[in-house]
Amino acid sequence: MTADTIQYAFEQRPEAGQSIELFPGIRWLRMPLPFMLGHINLWLLEDGDGWTVVDTGLFTETTRQHWAQVFKQQLDGKPVKRVLVTHLHPDHVGCAGWICEQFDAPLWMSREEYLLCRILTADTGKPAPKAGIDFYSQAGFPETALERYEKTFGRFGTVVAPLPQSYHRLVEGSEFPIGAYQWRVIVGTGHSVEHACLFCEELNLLISGDQILPTISSNVSVYPTEPEANPLDDWLSSLRKLTEILPGDVLVLPAHGKPFRGAKIRLMELINEHLDGLDKLRALCRDPTRAIDTFAVLFNSSINENNLIMATGESIAHLNYLLHAREIRRTQDAGGTLWYQIP
Repeated sequence: MTADTIQYAFEQRPEAGQSIELFPGIRWLRMPLPFMLGHINLWLLEDGDGWTVVDTGLFTETTRQHWAQVFKQQLDGKPVKRVLVTHLHPDHVGCAGWICEQFDAPLWMSREEYLLCRILTADTGKPAPKAGIDFYSQAGFPETALERYEKTFGRFGTVVAPLPQSYHRLVEGSEFPIGAYQWRVIVGTGHSVEHACLFCEELNLLISGDQILPTISSNVSVYPTEPEANPLDDWLSSLRKLTEILPGDVLVLPAHGKPFRGAKIRLMELINEHLDGLDKLRALCRDPTRAIDTFAVLFNSSINENNLIMATGESIAHLNYLLHAREIRRTQDAGGTLWYQIP
């Protein structure tokens, strides 16, 4: 059976600090986020005489208070045995190190996610690098936006607890039991460097993290650390891979939004959304165009100081995709700004 439309599986949603049992030994948590998404879904998997936690929420006092309630009321008196993180973004990894410390539990992550997270937390409190200032200046940032970037640089570690000094590596295709069920790792790239999804064939269930979301498209960005990267190509390849390997009626447990069926439909929507954006960009780049000039054709929402960095990163991801395909060329003016145009 293949769903022709997205079908939500559960009407009820858990309150913060509470859980809903979806299947025996599989519980759904939600933690608040202090920005537009509003929440993140987390998962408790019963693991014999303990629990595996999948993703953890931001490292804030509010989230820690909710976790304390979960530890006291939702674990049936059993400890956390393992903390598994899909990827390094703060809403997923934020409390991981803290929970590991609370229970002396191991951390499970993919290698690139773990190492990059360690690097980013090490930047906390440091001044913005010249490479970053140049990157956003070349994109067309005005002085006020550059000043804000400098002020906000290095905040990653303020909402991410220090990670353990060792970890267990998640690898594409690896399989392992959690309690009564066997789980397989499916890696996606583009939104993050080595994002680990978990698939249980017996339950026909996918814990998707940010790799498949029911109503929004995950951010796909280029960052100053790798300005020539082509993450959109990685993202599209990952989405196509998932359309080929996932069952049509798989139940998706996403990081944001409600659990749903219709993964193949949603994956094609995500692919087509980016292909449509590339077509619009090709039309726009008939004339010289800066990265910040692309927002109107790529995004439906307004861009402000709070989402400017993410929007710019995604715009450059689309431009780099066309650059790598040699569909557009890039020149730099006397002031350092980069301009893109179809030859």
